[in-house]
Amino acid sequence: MGPDKSNVDRLVSRFALIQPGEWPAVVWSFAYFFCLLCGYYVLRPVRDEMGIQAGVGNLPWLFTATFLAMLAAVPLFGWVSSRYPRRRFLPYVYLFFVANLAAFYLLFRERIALEITTKAFFVWVSVFNLFVVSVFWSFMADLYDTGQARRLYGLIAAGGSLGAICGPALATALALRLGPVNLLLVSGGLLLAAVFCIERLTRWSASRSNAGEPASARQTDALVGGGILDGIRLVARSRYLLAICLFVALYSMLSTFLYFQQQQLVKAAIAASEQRTALFAMLDLVVNLMTLALQLFAFAPLLRWFGLAAGLVAVPLLSVPGFIAMGLVPALAVLIVFGTTRRAAEFAIGKPARETLFNALEPGEKYKAKNFMDTAVYRAGDMASGWIFTWLQQYAGLALAGVSFVAAPLAVLWAWIGLWLARRHRMLTAQHAELDGTRTAPTPQEKIA
Repeated sequence: MGPDKSNVDRLVSRFALIQPGEWPAVVWSFAYFFCLLCGYYVLRPVRDEMGIQAGVGNLPWLFTATFLAMLAAVPLFGWVSSRYPRRRFLPYVYLFFVANLAAFYLLFRERIALEITTKAFFVWVSVFNLFVVSVFWSFMADLYDTGQARRLYGLIAAGGSLGAICGPALATALALRLGPVNLLLVSGGLLLAAVFCIERLTRWSASRSNAGEPASARQTDALVGGGILDGIRLVARSRYLLAICLFVALYSMLSTFLYFQQQQLVKAAIAASEQRTALFAMLDLVVNLMTLALQLFAFAPLLRWFGLAAGLVAVPLLSVPGFIAMGLVPALAVLIVFGTTRRAAEFAIGKPARETLFNALEPGEKYKAKNFMDTAVYRAGDMASGWIFTWLQQYAGLALAGVSFVAAPLAVLWAWIGLWLARRHRMLTAQHAELDGTRTAPTPQEKIA
């Protein structure tokens, strides 16, 4: 079939690509990703509610604690994963997470040191979500070779998308009935189900090896890429990587501004903890449904007709009128419309476009620079933005409207950097193509980019 085949045809062809012996692995991988993201999105609205209970004024400190905890956790996880096969230690990692959730549940239920516990839980979930997706895909890389990945990853990823929709729906339905604290047990149950899926996948992999089938060339369990210091050295020598860092930092800053505004407005508008948790869960559900719709119907046409630049500037340009609207009418309803639309556009369009920027780099550069940006730059941006927001309010005397008017021109700068990166990406890609002897005439979309 040609490129114009329907979504139904694509779905049928996707299933047709699964070979008979791969069905058990695909089913368990799908279920694993579903349980993982469903469990995380059950926790996410509880985290946001705990951020309010810990005190909106304490959010900069919580973001700082998250950054410091991340700096400690990432090297530790890298050390463990470079010395032990992921399939052996991964179940213990999730069991450790489940034990943490059980401890938090008991502390919340018995109301033990609530002020410290709410802050610790906020930081814990913020660090936990760093590992949810990356660890999953590392394990998938151990199970499937490159050919299998091309055929199967799309269907497996759909399990995560379904979990990201079911998790908020579950939290919305249960938050008022059970209360926020009991949602921790629901998430813990889903993580235990993920452990069971890992065990089944490990058995499938062992059975394939025992049958004499060739093992994946990627099942080396070695740590891919480099560390943060390697990434710093690469970024310092490259205008392109510096621009990506600034692009990521501006995204982080404006996202943090919007998050702090959300927490303040929700706290002022809704008094009950259960209702706030239900609202946060409903917003996550709306965002994930919108994300799925944009992924299916908007992302490919947008980049096909307007190039990479469109993907990079879509969210910044959406942010300009959004922050201006927040400046004119700093109300919860305006924030909900703007915030959900912006988050969905970021997940469906902005992030995939941003990840494309790394394709113009050599493999070694790609992994080392990306490791630095995904950890240090992103979380440091969160931390610094929290303190900037606090300074604007407490020392510059700006209300929420004033902060929004500060954010709008930053979004314009963000869009301009996105355009520069798109042009630079096209140049680097062309240079690599010429070196490889595969240079072709630019497409109309490349000219637009």
